[in-house]
Amino acid sequence: MARRIDTYLAQLIDEDKLAFYEAVRDFGDSEIAPHLLQWERDHQLVPDSCLKAMGDMGLFGLPIAEEYGGQGGDHTDLCLMGLALGYHSQSVAITPGAAISLGAKPVQLCGTDEQKRAHLPALAKGERMFVFGLSEPGRGSDAANPEVTAVKSGDRWVINGEKCWSTNARWASHVIVHALTAPDAPNGKRSTCFIVPMDQKGVFYQEMQGKKVWEQSSTGQIMFDNVEVGSDAILGRENDGFKVMVTTLNGGRLFIAALALSSLAFALDKCRVYAEERIQFDNKPIGRFQRVQDVIVDMDIALERGLTWLMHCCKLYNADQLSRESAAKVKVDCSRTTSELIMLAMEICGGVSCFDEFGLIRHHNDLFVTRVGEGSNFALKDLIVRPLRK
Repeated sequence: MARRIDTYLAQLIDEDKLAFYEAVRDFGDSEIAPHLLQWERDHQLVPDSCLKAMGDMGLFGLPIAEEYGGQGGDHTDLCLMGLALGYHSQSVAITPGAAISLGAKPVQLCGTDEQKRAHLPALAKGERMFVFGLSEPGRGSDAANPEVTAVKSGDRWVINGEKCWSTNARWASHVIVHALTAPDAPNGKRSTCFIVPMDQKGVFYQEMQGKKVWEQSSTGQIMFDNVEVGSDAILGRENDGFKVMVTTLNGGRLFIAALALSSLAFALDKCRVYAEERIQFDNKPIGRFQRVQDVIVDMDIALERGLTWLMHCCKLYNADQLSRESAAKVKVDCSRTTSELIMLAMEICGGVSCFDEFGLIRHHNDLFVTRVGEGSNFALKDLIVRPLRK
């Protein structure tokens, strides 16, 4: 069955990008879809064989410059990958997605020449993976004021504290630690980001247990016990960690919007087909009822609108013209709208929606992360409203 999303993308992107999207889409159909249900029932994270296959395709190096061994693509390519892989599973899509937008991107955007040469080639091949240590047990939306501290001792820094909800922690070679370094400085100038090897003395990781969303994605707690690093580990400038964080999350919010739209694309196709196959009342399909048609039409409208908006934001991001407010808006709207519509889609399909093999319940659960990931929607609305109050 042709996907409705493909129709819209063909109108929004050029032939080369469409060909890339189709290649990743076909990879998802052949290498992810046939195995996904078993991975879920076995409570298995994305297998190493799948990670290697994605690395062989060059997915981990999408936006990394060719001089560092990457594909030389842009943020549009990253979001197209999210749309293609997320159609089957957000938790599979977020694995290379976070490795790029939260791992390689900060190095690419804020790293020194030495840091880029040291890390980007291995990151581009998928041989190395960075995790972004931002969220903490006591800091969620107030991420600008971390509880993890880095105290200067001579020519060294000593890091202590704990990070959580760290995507890809299991596979990470390094963690980018957002730490408090100047508690008395003005807001936005209190923190610094450090690149810390995961095998550094004093770094401890454990997988977070009991998670019922993004179940194939690694989500870890990372503890730091008197971890010592030099000033060459600083990513960006000292006390400019907030700037690194904001720069990173702006692009990450577009990828989260792409994941939400990938779930919407799946739900639309599933629902419109089921509505014509489900025979009820006078031996006719339920797709003839206007209430059913209304939901399907609303999903179709939301998908076209969201894709058009997302591709526009990607162009602005590529031109370094995307505002924080615009990135927040598209993320809030796509995640919220899809969450509401998928509930209606499940009502149309009835009890079968509850079964894992049908697929809708997977997307229903994973959509929660798009509402709170990369900044909760409630917190982002506070950011969005600021220009309106001036």
